[in-house]
Amino acid sequence: MKKAFLLIIILYGFGIRMFSQNKQLLYDFSEIPQSLIVNPGVEADFNWYAGVPLLSGISLQVGSSGVSANDIFADDGLDINDKIRDRAVFGMNPRDELSGTYQIELLNIGFRGADPDLFYSMGIYHEGDAIGYWFQDYAILAFEGNADRLNQEFDLGHLKARGEAMNVFHFGVNKRVNNRTTAGARVKLYSSIFDFNSTRNKGVFVTTEGQNNIFASTLEADMRLRTSGFNELKEAEEDGSIAGTFIKRGFFGGNLGLGVDLGFTYHLNEQTIVTASLLDLGFIYHTNDVKSYTLAGGATIEGVEVILPDALTDPNRDFWQDLVDEVEEFVPFEDDTKRYISFRPTKLNASVRYNFGEELPSRVDCDCSTVVRGGNLRKKYVNGAGAQLYMINRPRGPQVALSAFYLRRLGNVAAIKATYTVDKFSATNVGLGLNLQAGPVNLYVMADNLLAYRNIAATRYASFQLGLNIISWGRK
Repeated sequence: MKKAFLLIIILYGFGIRMFSQNKQLLYDFSEIPQSLIVNPGVEADFNWYAGVPLLSGISLQVGSSGVSANDIFADDGLDINDKIRDRAVFGMNPRDELSGTYQIELLNIGFRGADPDLFYSMGIYHEGDAIGYWFQDYAILAFEGNADRLNQEFDLGHLKARGEAMNVFHFGVNKRVNNRTTAGARVKLYSSIFDFNSTRNKGVFVTTEGQNNIFASTLEADMRLRTSGFNELKEAEEDGSIAGTFIKRGFFGGNLGLGVDLGFTYHLNEQTIVTASLLDLGFIYHTNDVKSYTLAGGATIEGVEVILPDALTDPNRDFWQDLVDEVEEFVPFEDDTKRYISFRPTKLNASVRYNFGEELPSRVDCDCSTVVRGGNLRKKYVNGAGAQLYMINRPRGPQVALSAFYLRRLGNVAAIKATYTVDKFSATNVGLGLNLQAGPVNLYVMADNLLAYRNIAATRYASFQLGLNIISWGRK
């Protein structure tokens, strides 16, 4: 039972890195102002909008591609040690992940400029993102030990994890280039609150038959953990000022970085549209409150060596300390405060959509139904269907999701979007998004993987988004 408890702590403690950032329900949902965040080149027909602070955009996504809580803790009559061994330790592999993200908008506003083809948006949001891959060889070593695994090399590279929290200040420009094309760009300033990453670890641990003792353990390691912000937050927690320090670091008191978002919408014809966006192409330069730890080198240790009767002549000798000193001599463990650069997890979206059915009456007070003046390519239709590709850069390579979607507009007061998504977390992810417009008040609610809600403990992925905005379409 002790081994089971240890693995549960490792598995779920490691899982506090939460996130997977696909927002397929929000993407290209042009009735919602926050669609500009996931594609600065979306076709926006607002005159202006203002998000309700702290309520305009809230999203959370959590996922595990390996096991769920139900796989371990279900009351199914099986021994928990066997379930951990079969489903976690040996049932997962180093490409399985525990990941996720959360985002809270602090401020979000947008307005059309003197040139009606230009729309500006700006704001601040708080974001956290992290990922941890399953460290299989570490788990095997912790669960079974090394005594029965002579000559097996345990791969230290299985440890890959990163995470961060920050505030993002952004300013975007959306331009209607012509009747076919809308393009947009967004500049971002990142204010990092904390960061950690350990993604380029290499090395092996192997146990062989020893000469002076039964076993000899060999360690060859090249490992590094880089962090920023943690020491300051730890000190703040001790003196009761954690909230103030968290806010200070998020408003230019932490480490700073720059990024950019790019996007476009293009009409192949009146009813067929393609879109794409590239998000968070940027970096953060960590210069303050930096602490890095390295373990580099190699050594072969045969444990505590006691030679009788010589050992009896020195009863005060600390054999365990001798072992620790020997390991540190051959495999130096060091820390430093060197500056470093971390790159954001860049995201790519692309979609194709076909609009059909009745033409939707315009929201604006004019004798037209098109979004672009003098054109006939931006009519809105009651129905839209298509497919979307999503990719995000991760430590073990790109993570991909493919979605099919259907959008149904109910006049100008409501719209519903349904999606079916296939990714590494689920092959049966059905999502639903609802957008309501009551005069100038806009409310949207979205949730993913709805079929799994029949048993929350068994789900490996969950996501929701909601927001509240005030919108004006004005006159053309």
